[in-house]
Order: sequence, then C-alpha cells, then structure tokens
Amino acid sequence: QVHLEEYGGGAVQSGGSLRLSCAASGSTDSRYYCMGWFRQTPGKEREAVATIGFDGDTSYADSVKGRFTISQDNAKNTVYLQMNSLKPEDTAMYYCAADFYLTPFQMIHGLGPPKYWGQGTQVTVSS
Repeated sequence: QVHLEEYGGGAVQSGGSLRLSCAASGSTDSRYYCMGWFRQTPGKEREAVATIGFDGDTSYADSVKGRFTISQDNAKNTVYLQMNSLKPEDTAMYYCAADFYLTPFQMIHGLGPPKYWGQGTQVTVSS
C-alpha cells in the first residue's frame, strides 16, 4: 500500500506561483513507481497535469507546459509541482497519484488509471 498526502494548496492572484508537495509513505520504493499530479473542477473530468517516472522522465499537459514543473526527491519520497504564471483556469482540486506500472506517458494520456491517490489540495487563482 502507498499513502499519498498533498500539501501547499491555497489562494493566489493571477500571475502568481504556488508549489505543491506530495509525500508518499507506506510500502514505497521510488524505483518502481511513476507519480503524477491531476486536477479536477466541479462538473468536469479529472485531467492529468504532469507526471514523472522513477528515472526522472516527465510529461506535461499542453495547458501547463512552460508554466508548471514537476520534480521529485527520491530520498524524501516526495514529488513537487511548481506552478508559475497561474491563471484563473488553473483553479481546481489538485490530486497526487502513483502507480507501479504506468509510465509518465501512459499516465499523462490516461492510458490506465493510477492505483493510488491522495485526498487532494485546493488551488484557487483569482483574476
């Protein structure tokens, strides 16, 4: 089992920045899983934002390329999402996810749901 907990959500004005953190605990081995960030707004499907593999390979949704950066600290079993130049349309509940078999490409393109999910952290961007 893998337990994921997100930190760092909040409210920010358009153009501002936030950094989300996701700490993994439980039966973890960073060599074996891919992690990612997803977001969801009421009435819409959850969408993948950014993913990262154990080897550091990353994938991003087109809507966040050049603004968001996913990174990881394997020693701390933590994944980060640095969000810059935030826009009101980035407002959503952000979820951390992990899976032992999906690649970053598969996870970002929805080719299989991640097995493990965090509870989510709210990000609100005002104009």
